Amino acid sequence: MIKIQVLLVEDDTTLAMGIEYSLKNEGYDVDIAGTLSKGKDLINNKDYDLILLDIMLPDGSGFELCEYIRKHRLTPIIFLTAQDEEVNIVMGLDIGGDDYITKPFRIRELISRIKAVLRRTSNNIQRSILVSGEIRLKVLESKVYVKGELIQLTPSEYKLLTFLMNHPYQALSRAKILENLWDIHGDFVDDNSLSVYIRRLREKIEEDPSNPQYIKTVRGIGYIWDLEVRG
Repeated sequence: MIKIQVLLVEDDTTLAMGIEYSLKNEGYDVDIAGTLSKGKDLINNKDYDLILLDIMLPDGSGFELCEYIRKHRLTPIIFLTAQDEEVNIVMGLDIGGDDYITKPFRIRELISRIKAVLRRTSNNIQRSILVSGEIRLKVLESKVYVKGELIQLTPSEYKLLTFLMNHPYQALSRAKILENLWDIHGDFVDDNSLSVYIRRLREKIEEDPSNPQYIKTVRGIGYIWDLEVRG
């Protein structure tokens, strides 16, 4: 089961460790960054479901990091701030923050805020992300992650994967799949090419390509995505 991935950008080590401990007890996976630059590095290399963002950081402002995130991602952001002045709250929300919580706060309140933000944004997330087993496909960004790691697919492999994941538990004929893959870049996709795409895709997403868990062959028909897809 894929856990919700949370990034905590907070330079107060004691507070960060307390939040990390509590969120992990709730079933979340948590990464911690103590600086703006470290937060950028993590965001550029990993896909997160939620970001908890302190405003005052040693090497910059959480507002700056929020603006950076919004140029690339729609990930929900909750500001953690000791500044309760209305101007700071309004600024945080105006530049793309989804919520804020003022320090000091109770951990149960933070968890409630996290759940509320995830609920509010779930419709958009569900439309833009497909999840099946250990595979996460980000439709809007055309990115695919297996066990949290970004994998590189060709345009044809990506389109094939998207088509299969959008039709789980359906035995799809080779002709139907070929019709979907037809003329992606002005090229004819033939039956032999489909076999190559299937083999290469299995090698990239299956733990054991010779005994596939996701893309199974339906003898005499074609293929089936044989696992539940959420999204």
